[in-house]
Amino acid sequence: MNKYDLRQAYTKADRILKRSEFLRLAKYGRKIQSRYFIAIFDTSPFERARLGVTVSRKVGRAVTRSRLKRYLREYFRLNRHDIKGNLDINIIAKKAASGLSSDQTFSSLKSIFNSIKEF
Repeated sequence: MNKYDLRQAYTKADRILKRSEFLRLAKYGRKIQSRYFIAIFDTSPFERARLGVTVSRKVGRAVTRSRLKRYLREYFRLNRHDIKGNLDINIIAKKAASGLSSDQTFSSLKSIFNSIKEF
């Protein structure tokens, strides 16, 4: 097996990239909140689960925002096999998420993704 397992790769096809797709999610999607994150999700027109990440400047400086985005993408990459069906998920970081460690981020995301699975 390769150094990188291709089944767990996070490719461009796994991302929500276009503004129109984010707006569609905001308009028609269901919303779940936790202390640190807001998740908006809806069925995807594609045949895979996709992730969009929104971290505004209110959360912190560029280093903090980039770290949070890395944690979010990594959690999705490792746990997307648990998501049944084709979902588009947009995770929005709240200001309180700026000081989280990776373990705290992963536990918060675990509760959000468990709630998404119940729908």
